[in-house]
Amino acid sequence: VSYATLHAGWAHLTFNTLVQVLVGLPLEMVHGPLRVGCIYLAGVVAGSLGTSVFDADVYLVGASGGVYALLAAHLANILINFNTMQFAVVRLLAVAFVATADMGFALYDYFSGGVMGLPVSYIAHLTGALAGLTLGVVLLKNLSQKSHDLLFWWIALGTFTACMVFAIIFNLLHPFPYVGIGQVFV
Repeated sequence: VSYATLHAGWAHLTFNTLVQVLVGLPLEMVHGPLRVGCIYLAGVVAGSLGTSVFDADVYLVGASGGVYALLAAHLANILINFNTMQFAVVRLLAVAFVATADMGFALYDYFSGGVMGLPVSYIAHLTGALAGLTLGVVLLKNLSQKSHDLLFWWIALGTFTACMVFAIIFNLLHPFPYVGIGQVFV
């Protein structure tokens, strides 16, 4: 978890802080700090576990797992509350823009050799987002619950639980140093 307090430069720290403020605060105002804090922390843990499973040879630094969990939780909020939300399409486009901009920067950074030439984990972004999307559906308030929403809730909870249990078991069975799944087939 402590990796989330470190960053690979001022640009990385600035972007993560801006997203936390611009996306995290509105979520907290509607759903409360406990729910949003749980989603953020789950994204940080999922980022670490996902990296250990799929990309074990890279460095893990920054709060991107938690940041992507917040972005994806905002997407989950839009999905479960679309009918009751003002400007839902604009919000959806804003989240897509921020995520696309960061992934564009990450891909540029990856293919240009990195900021300092060190391999950095981008799997943490993806697994953090998966945690945020699934836990967002589970933990965030559904303001107009319909009958099919309960099925969606259980699918999200099952997906999150299955991924976390798999990653934990994988780490217990393959203690450090090990080769992640991504390196097995290389």
